[in-house]
Amino acid sequence: MTRDNSARLFAEAQRLIPGGVNSPVRAYGAVGGEPVVLARGAGSRVWDVDGNEYLDYVCSWGALLLGHAHPAVVRAVCDAAARGTSFGALTAAEVELAALLCEAVPCLEMVRLVSSGTEAVMSAIRLARAATGRPLVVKFAGGYHGHSDGLLARAGSGIATQGIPGSPGVPEQYAALTLTIPFNDVEALARVLRERGGEVACLIGEPVPANMGVVPPAERYWPRVRRMLSEVGALLIFDEVITGFRLGWQGGQGLLGVTPDLCTLGKIVGGGLPLGAYGGRADLMRLVAPEGPVYQAGTLSGNPVAVAAGLATLSQIRDTNPYPELERRGERLAAGLRDVAREAGVPVQVNRAGSMLTVFFSDQPVTDYASASRSQTVRYAAFFHACLQAGLMLAPSQYEAAFLSTAHTANDLEQTLQVARSAFRHGAVRRGAAATG
Repeated sequence: MTRDNSARLFAEAQRLIPGGVNSPVRAYGAVGGEPVVLARGAGSRVWDVDGNEYLDYVCSWGALLLGHAHPAVVRAVCDAAARGTSFGALTAAEVELAALLCEAVPCLEMVRLVSSGTEAVMSAIRLARAATGRPLVVKFAGGYHGHSDGLLARAGSGIATQGIPGSPGVPEQYAALTLTIPFNDVEALARVLRERGGEVACLIGEPVPANMGVVPPAERYWPRVRRMLSEVGALLIFDEVITGFRLGWQGGQGLLGVTPDLCTLGKIVGGGLPLGAYGGRADLMRLVAPEGPVYQAGTLSGNPVAVAAGLATLSQIRDTNPYPELERRGERLAAGLRDVAREAGVPVQVNRAGSMLTVFFSDQPVTDYASASRSQTVRYAAFFHACLQAGLMLAPSQYEAAFLSTAHTANDLEQTLQVARSAFRHGAVRRGAAATG
């Protein structure tokens, strides 16, 4: 498999764009080698600029629950664009999407549309601080909630991939307002709340973390967290940018049976276009301008083309209920990966929640960021490149998830397991040696 055009375009991109990419993890820094430059996608597959075909488990980092270029979404986007690409004014479609979100997601009594997950999280935290009159935010080590100031300390996703502890440009005084604790550790939260509970505005976390790799919560973990926060008057924010409509029609909160005060949404709600949302209890959301004093605005918020893509996607999900089949296929894939790794004698942990999973190259359970970070990333890099060369596209980082879409078929899963079987037996994967394709 040759990628001469990808190499040429990446070299040109490096001259024009920092690192040659517009989001750091795309540069393959964690796995070595040069990134594939993609040209198009359809269903469960993508093609690069050299014409190579890949079975795709990145799915735009989880945004494409229906797969690439779903006909209903494409039609909706084309129709909306023909009517106008931006108005900077209220449209009927925004009201329809807001109603659909509030119908689906348990915590949503009111919702505000924005343009990205990062913007949604930033706005929700500002609202939590305003509502409580408190400055501190609690997050989990390895939890990534966008690149806004104060949330990059000990973050996952691209920060973990790049090995950066935080980010220059964030004042120490601002970063100090974020307290970081291990996930799945109730006692760590109890200590923070005993010492500084009266200063804590909120805790923000993914109901099922996916930015340190997929790490399911321990049994009864979230109900205990919910109770502890309520006792000190702090708010719970679920970051459902990934898990929203990924783990079920009601998102992670529906799956867990825990209702946060606020939540953030992104990815699937935009159907592959830039769209995010935040919302929750009406008494909190009524503090947002122009109804209240908490300011947040955006020219492209509720963009009509993005809203159309989101409506088409969510309508398709609502009408077809793909979750039981996604659960079955997710379990089939996870069990198959465990089996072929065992056959090859390669120690792995396959963590799964619904249609998202992570293969950790570790012989110990992965329950938080510390245990995730003990994974053998060199082995993952070798596995990644062995799969890529065989036409299987995974995330170019150990600390990310693989995502199934409704377009992934039973035959796709069998192809995946055949490629994985060969990749696990690859000498570099078995030895833990670097391989860059």
